[in-house]
Amino acid sequence: MSDGGEPESTAGGRDESAAGSGDRDEVPDDYGTLYVVGIGPGLPDHMTKRATELISTSDCVVASNLYQEFLRDDGTLPPEGSDEGPEVVRSSMGKQVELTREAFERVRNGEDVVHVSGGDPNVYGKSDLVFTMAKGDEATDVPIEIVPGVTAALGGAAMMGAPLSNDFCTVSLSDKWRGWDEIEEKLRAAAISGFVIVLYNCWRNYERAVDVVREERADDVPVGIFNDAGRGEAGRNLDDETFSITTLGDAKAHDDDVGGMGTSILIGTHETEPWSNDYETYLVTPRGGRDVDDF
Repeated sequence: MSDGGEPESTAGGRDESAAGSGDRDEVPDDYGTLYVVGIGPGLPDHMTKRATELISTSDCVVASNLYQEFLRDDGTLPPEGSDEGPEVVRSSMGKQVELTREAFERVRNGEDVVHVSGGDPNVYGKSDLVFTMAKGDEATDVPIEIVPGVTAALGGAAMMGAPLSNDFCTVSLSDKWRGWDEIEEKLRAAAISGFVIVLYNCWRNYERAVDVVREERADDVPVGIFNDAGRGEAGRNLDDETFSITTLGDAKAHDDDVGGMGTSILIGTHETEPWSNDYETYLVTPRGGRDVDDF
C-alpha cells in the first residue's frame, strides 16, 4: 500500500488460486475453532477487544502460569478455583506439542480453544507451532484463527518515543533453532541496510550481537534497552517496566539493564536522535528528510 492509500500493482498479476481469495469453506456445525491469541504484554489496556472477548468466552484457554495470572488479575479470566469461565490448561515449554494435539481434538469435539501467546503470535510466538503441527498431523479440518497483539518492539518503541518511524526489523538472538552464523548474517545485513534493529531474546548472545553491528554502524548511534514494555508494575524483569538510553559503543557496559526474557534492545541508525522535553528523554528516528511543512 502506498502512502496515499492506493494499492500497488503486482508484477505479473496475482494467482488467487495459489494465494487464497479470502473465502473460506464453511466450518462444520459441530466443530469449534482454534484461536491463537496475542495478549501483548498481558495487561487489559493493551489487549484488543477481540482478544479479551475470545479468552473470556472460549471453552478452553491454554496459557502459562504468568499469563494466567495476568488474565485473572485483570478479570479476563475468573479467579483460580472458580466454577465460572473457560477451563484453563497450564502451558509449558515441554508440553507444546501435546497441548496442540489436544487442542485439535477439542476443536473437533465442538470446543473453542484459545492458545495464549504473549506479544503477537507471529513475532516469535505460537502461531508457527500450530500451523506446523496442523501440517504434520494433516489436521486440515481444524479451523485456525490468529488474533494479533502488541509485540515488544512496538511496546518498547512507545515507551521511548518514536524510534521506529522509519524502516526497522527484528532479530531473535536465540540460537535454539537457528545457528549463530545465520543470526550474525542477518544482523550484519540489517546493519548495512540501515534498518533500526530490535533484538529479542537478549539474555542470549546480546554482547556478540552488539559486536557484529558495531562492525557496520558507528559507535555513537543511540541504543535503547527496555524491560517489560507495557507491563508497568506487573513486570517480572529487573524493576518492572524500565528503559535506558545509551550508545552502541557503550551498550555492553549495561549488563545490569539486561535482565532476562523481558529485555529487548533497540539499535538506532545515524538518523536516530535523543530528544528531551521537560519530563523525559526520548529516541526519535525521522521517517525521512522531511520538514514539518512536508506533512
